[in-house]
Amino acid sequence: MFESLQENISSAIRSLCGRGRLTESNMREGLALVQTALLEADVSIEVAKDFVAKVSEQAIGETVLKAIDPTHQLVSIVHQELVNLMGPVDHSLHFKPELTVLMLCGLQGSGKTTTCGKLGKLIQQRGRKPMLVAADLQRPAAIQQLQILGQQLNIPVYADLAAKDPVALCQIAVKQAKATGVQVVIIDTAGRLHVDEELMGQLTQIDRRIGPDQVYLVVDSMTGQDAVRSAKAFNEALELDGVIMTKLDGDARGGAALSVKAVTGVPIKFIGTGEHLDALEEFHPDRLAGRILGMGDVLSLVEQAQQKFDQEEMAKAEAKLRKGEFTLEDFKKQLGQISKLGSIQKVMSMIPGMGGMSKMLGDQNPDADLRRLVGVIDSMTPDERRNPSKTIDQSRRRRIAAGAGVEAHEVNDLVKQFDGMADMMKKMSNMSLMDRYKTMHQLGSSGMLNPNAKLAKQAKSTGKRLTSEERAKLKKQREKELRSRKRDEKKK
Repeated sequence: MFESLQENISSAIRSLCGRGRLTESNMREGLALVQTALLEADVSIEVAKDFVAKVSEQAIGETVLKAIDPTHQLVSIVHQELVNLMGPVDHSLHFKPELTVLMLCGLQGSGKTTTCGKLGKLIQQRGRKPMLVAADLQRPAAIQQLQILGQQLNIPVYADLAAKDPVALCQIAVKQAKATGVQVVIIDTAGRLHVDEELMGQLTQIDRRIGPDQVYLVVDSMTGQDAVRSAKAFNEALELDGVIMTKLDGDARGGAALSVKAVTGVPIKFIGTGEHLDALEEFHPDRLAGRILGMGDVLSLVEQAQQKFDQEEMAKAEAKLRKGEFTLEDFKKQLGQISKLGSIQKVMSMIPGMGGMSKMLGDQNPDADLRRLVGVIDSMTPDERRNPSKTIDQSRRRRIAAGAGVEAHEVNDLVKQFDGMADMMKKMSNMSLMDRYKTMHQLGSSGMLNPNAKLAKQAKSTGKRLTSEERAKLKKQREKELRSRKRDEKKK
């Protein structure tokens, strides 16, 4: 999500970091690069120019130009203006005591029907009883899709394949919801391939006759500025209460997310970040701004972990760690928990300083590497998982490797790396929070977690020469570690 925008803005700011002193002239050059980055991300010209003008007004001033670390202040200004551009956002669904009616509208292919299911699940999790209404009478497939989603989520769906009038269908659905104790009705309306009078007329009738409490527009982020234009048209007809942006987990350039609030005045309320029915998140402008600037998004990561991790299992793991116990079985369980958050690249992009590491992986697949690790662990006996270095001899290494479908040296590497990791985890059991944070950074440079260290180790064990690209990655990583070490020494 926003990879190209993040890379281009970071590049523009890095170009300023390399200057000995910031002047009004080179600051303007850097901001011109920021504007180019926004335009390439499909942000509208007016929004991009206005954004850069606001940043420029604050950045080209005596306070920033004469600051001890002006680039840090510039990043802070860009971050705040990104937040202002996309926010503020009210995430409340404004539930009423008896019945709340939500209406979703949008063009065909935007993911509207799936979003109905995702929103229904979110409302379920918030302790309310929802009902889905299949009011898209143009496409029988949409009705069937909504019914399937309702079955999967155990949410009632009101549908009538013989119905011709969507307004009458919605009126009957609302009456049934009141009679059956439903607390929230979610109406899935018809879509079109483009905005037209017939579509708007139908939606306006439902809006006027049913009187939904909230009207949300579902837009596909991958359509770029077309999403912004459609949002503007829908808002003029219906007075939208919010936008739900879908497919932000794909290769969208992100311009729509940055432009929609500025152009329409309607905030993005939720974002779809995947195909699963739990992949609907509240939209936080400050967190997204942090990700665009490479600062990560730890808060969202923590929230997802709280929702998706097995809390009882995590409590057991914490108790074992406090006793200084950590085995390969524990490690496997932790990998299983992490996999619930999504791909490794997605998790890395949300951790400060690690967003760029996914690019360093190149053609490597860290998720496949983790599956190989789990395969090796599964091929071990319970005793071997508890104490691998003492119980696995050369013969067993070969048999474990054969069972997991890997080379024998990979089993050996895992055992050696795990011994080092287990020692660190045991030391962490009595550490303060800050010391744990520092230790986790040390773990990041281990072969188990660092793809570049793994490259070097593989080359050494197999006798293969590294390619020029692999050598360049290693060199870049070493230079980065050296700079980091020098900074730490200066602080001390």
